[in-house]
Amino acid sequence: MDDHRAIERLLYRYADLIDAGDFAGVGELFARGRILAGGHAVEGAAAVQAMYESYTRRYACGTPRTQHLMGNPVIDVDADGRGASARLRFTVFQALEDFPLQAIIAGRYQDRFARDGSGWHFAERRMQTELMGDLSRHLLLPVPQEKT
Repeated sequence: MDDHRAIERLLYRYADLIDAGDFAGVGELFARGRILAGGHAVEGAAAVQAMYESYTRRYACGTPRTQHLMGNPVIDVDADGRGASARLRFTVFQALEDFPLQAIIAGRYQDRFARDGSGWHFAERRMQTELMGDLSRHLLLPVPQEKT
């Protein structure tokens, strides 16, 4: 598999794990990386898992009842082949029996990746929220805002 496809798989794996409510799996994606959001950094598998568990509501089915759509990825592999960057857009949809299907949040991710003997992995993800809808059924805590 070429580098671009391997990195795309990581991007889409993140969406699959989030929507499945598998926050331990999301944490594993960042076992050697960190997430930056709202001026806060969360690093390593356990901390990333704990962040998602503290922020994200899960329903009886074990999922947040969301669908993350990832789009417009632009991936650039460093000349030495050991690092890469990506930027992409996300939109999250949610629906429940008493909550009609709707986009609840959108923004962008700016990612850094590293490659070692085991392949590509997330080194850093910067999350930037650009549009927010009704997050009352999705989040347990407010969205972290950038410090000014």
